[in-house]
Amino acid sequence: MKHATTRMIFAYWDALRGERSAPERGEIEPGEIRHVLADTFVLEVAPERTATIRLAGTRICAFFGRELKGEAFDRLWHPDAAEDVHHAIEAVVEEAAGVVAGLSAATEEGASAELEMILLPLRHRGRPHTRILGALSPAVVPPWIGLYPVSHLTTSSQRVLWPSGREARIVRGDHDGSPVARRQRFVVHAGGRI
Repeated sequence: MKHATTRMIFAYWDALRGERSAPERGEIEPGEIRHVLADTFVLEVAPERTATIRLAGTRICAFFGRELKGEAFDRLWHPDAAEDVHHAIEAVVEEAAGVVAGLSAATEEGASAELEMILLPLRHRGRPHTRILGALSPAVVPPWIGLYPVSHLTTSSQRVLWPSGREARIVRGDHDGSPVARRQRFVVHAGGRI
């Protein structure tokens, strides 16, 4: 985790969950993360593992030049790169693990920025696999934010943050579409309490 926002969100989420695999969505107190709230979002995950944006911070919406609530999360990616976000959602939901990704944002005008994203599992009314807490932040806020909307994201790196107490492993498998095969592209680092 390179960005302060990513580290703060992870530390907050990790403290809330305690010994559980994920905290409850209702436990998130916006005031406790007010310094990074503009860079945070919450996703709703459907049974077929598609994710819709339920809430998005003001800076994230400014990057894309529109309100993102209700949009499919994978629409933010270039169509050729949308599969990357599906792999990330699958890891968060199926493994109750966090995912950190390096992203590139591009505008139609040719401007670009490097971003870091984190996705962390949340429970909702006791049910797992239904919500994801995330953050999307630039190392440096580009001067064009608010002038040129980001047209698409691409993923440059992804790694899994395993919950503490679980063995870190590199997942390998055949290219057959199985869950093991879909996760083979992840670089795995042991997560844990900070």
